[in-house]
Amino acid sequence: MTEFQPPPPNAAEPDPEAPRPPEPTSPETFLGLSATGLSRSFGEVHAVVQMDVQAPAGQVTALIGPNGAGKTTLLLMLASLLAPDTGSISVMGIDPVKDPAAARAKIGWMPDTLGVWEALTAREILTTMGKFYHLPKAQIPGRVEELLELVNLSSLADQKARVLSRGQQQRLSLARALIHDPEVLLLDEPASGLDPGSRIALRSILRRLAAEGKVVVVSSHVLAELDEIADGAVFVNQGRSVLAQSVEQAAGQGRKYSIAALDPADLAAALTTLGVAFEPGTGRRPSASVSVEREEHAAALLRDLVAAGVAVCAFAPATGALEETYMSMKVEQP
Repeated sequence: MTEFQPPPPNAAEPDPEAPRPPEPTSPETFLGLSATGLSRSFGEVHAVVQMDVQAPAGQVTALIGPNGAGKTTLLLMLASLLAPDTGSISVMGIDPVKDPAAARAKIGWMPDTLGVWEALTAREILTTMGKFYHLPKAQIPGRVEELLELVNLSSLADQKARVLSRGQQQRLSLARALIHDPEVLLLDEPASGLDPGSRIALRSILRRLAAEGKVVVVSSHVLAELDEIADGAVFVNQGRSVLAQSVEQAAGQGRKYSIAALDPADLAAALTTLGVAFEPGTGRRPSASVSVEREEHAAALLRDLVAAGVAVCAFAPATGALEETYMSMKVEQP
């Protein structure tokens, strides 16, 4: 019989024997974007409190937390659009508070809504942004066409932004952030409003940008997507950074698996015989939900079920790795 251990009560607290995230590197030696001890208040509201973030070059870093956790305020400070009350920021070695112009030349900022210039066409918006970033005049038309093709808006290039759908505006916003080929890309809910095909395309674009050595920071509530996009994550709650975790570390922690079989009674009997505690699944068809400590234990459980003659037709994590960490944390809603 294979022994299966449930995950610890709070999977956000690392196992003492598990590999720990690397110690923070000083801004002077860290290649990427880093923030230390950031705080920002709006009157009586403490939006960000002593927050620490490190996003290495060549990786996608996810920013995960509930509504009101301070994610957008943090991104605005990282983008040099909001000054912190305390703390320090380094953007590829540049302090955006001391030299915002130099920092902005390296940053591509994508807010959660397009926001402005809705009377201009997609082509006009990108052309204007190219001029703002002082791109050589002769290169702007080619760069605009390249980005319109990248985000699949070539056929809508001369449509005014206000007639574009929410998802199309999001794709235009991404192109706008990329116009000057920035070294750092900050994205606030980039998948909001995107159809499934556009989300797959976004995933491919972000992975390619990271492979080119860029810093990519993504704030998103679509946690299942982040498992495929991100290399690591910073979890925030109530304005504080509470955990930094790589996707590999998240995948190695305990989580729930959903199992379905052609005969649910056979499955329940086999799990009982194997000594594996289970609960009814929450999906449309009958299934069992079990807690599994590690992936190798999940593989052993599947092997034992098949050996017991159970006709398993579905066996998969019930949640994504980063979602499991998020759900296991004691997140307090505002």
